[in-house]
Amino acid sequence: MVTDPIADFLTRIRNAQLAGHRLVEIPASNLKKRMTEILYDQGYILKYKFEDDNKQGLIKIALKYDAASKQPAIRSLERVSRPGLRQYAKPAEIKRVINGLGVAILSTSKGVLTDKQAKAQNVGGEVLCYIS
Repeated sequence: MVTDPIADFLTRIRNAQLAGHRLVEIPASNLKKRMTEILYDQGYILKYKFEDDNKQGLIKIALKYDAASKQPAIRSLERVSRPGLRQYAKPAEIKRVINGLGVAILSTSKGVLTDKQAKAQNVGGEVLCYIS
């Protein structure tokens, strides 16, 4: 049993990149699906596919690598809010990741948003992770 599904999501991606895999499979949830869509929209992954397996479902993610140096597009994945210590931020308190080059993913009352979307809609929420 996984006690922190978001940390598991990030760790599976991190481990797949360290091993040089092109594809990673992750058990699905609505939150993980939305996080995957954000990763795709921000250009961190090549493509993704949601599959139904008559249970929980699967998310298949095709990881993105630099063609010349074979380095992964995602440099770092950092879990911010944890089950033991939740981290919340108001719109004015949302930190920029690497001076705006990275992305913070927040769970807000208007859904799962990036830091820029949350500031534009003037909503705060739980800071789930930083991606750069």
